[in-house]
Amino acid sequence: MIDARRGTADDAAELVRLRGLMLAALAGTAPAPGPWQDAARETLREGLAEPAELMAAFVVDAPDRPGALAACAVGTIERRLSGPANPSGLVGYVFNVCTDPRHRRRGYSRACMTGLLDWYRRRGVRTVDLRTSEPAQPLNRSLGFQLTRDPAMRLALPAEPLD
Repeated sequence: MIDARRGTADDAAELVRLRGLMLAALAGTAPAPGPWQDAARETLREGLAEPAELMAAFVVDAPDRPGALAACAVGTIERRLSGPANPSGLVGYVFNVCTDPRHRRRGYSRACMTGLLDWYRRRGVRTVDLRTSEPAQPLNRSLGFQLTRDPAMRLALPAEPLD
């Protein structure tokens, strides 16, 4: 059995590297380096610093490269208004699930996701959302995720000029 460990702020750079791999797999081309990487590293350093209560990462270390990660799953908790289906109003959101291509098909993503889902359970989160690629759907279904009927929509607001 593979054990994922709880990621720390020290893993931020590797988590951003894996995010780039995940984004490349989704888009078909690697994202251009840029300020997004610095912002992502800072968000992870802040979110994973102790006590990390609203963000968690679960990672598997690369067995052949000290200091490198083979896989990760990162998630957050947010509080929404309570409702009949979710009385606590707590909702988990999973993102940045990725296994380095050199380490795929070994159960690393499953171990990371299992660790993250256990973290949600311990915090009383009963609703967890994620966006998934088609190749990842079998894993996510096996963990209990189901496709929703709700269509997702997004609005991209233009950036306000800085004064």
